[in-house]
Amino acid sequence: MAKITIEDLKKIKERVQQHDLFRAGHKRIKVIVHMGTCGIASGAKDIMDALLDEVGETGVDDVLITTSGCIGICSREPLVTVEEHGKEPIVYERLTPNKARQIFRRHIIAGEVQREFVMARGREQDDTGGGR
Repeated sequence: MAKITIEDLKKIKERVQQHDLFRAGHKRIKVIVHMGTCGIASGAKDIMDALLDEVGETGVDDVLITTSGCIGICSREPLVTVEEHGKEPIVYERLTPNKARQIFRRHIIAGEVQREFVMARGREQDDTGGGR
């Protein structure tokens, strides 16, 4: 097992600070990499690494990259949800690091949803008609 370096700790601290900024409304977009067991087995860590690399390469500072668990659609992993203030969430499916980079460059930076990778739009609604 690799030892954690000071640089690793700095990255963790930065991620936590970014998460807090999004909750407070200071981030334009939140990108969620679904990293349940199925997602990790399908390559979600590589997706996360690709997205974090894009943030570093582009210098974008109004995007939060974070994780969550499984959303119950294991056969379509790796999955990523893009949440943008004032817009419906977009769930992307069956991603590769190259597809994730394309989503970052074209959707997150340029605003163009990458339809060929979209699994779902919006949030699931409950039986009473009220949304989450």
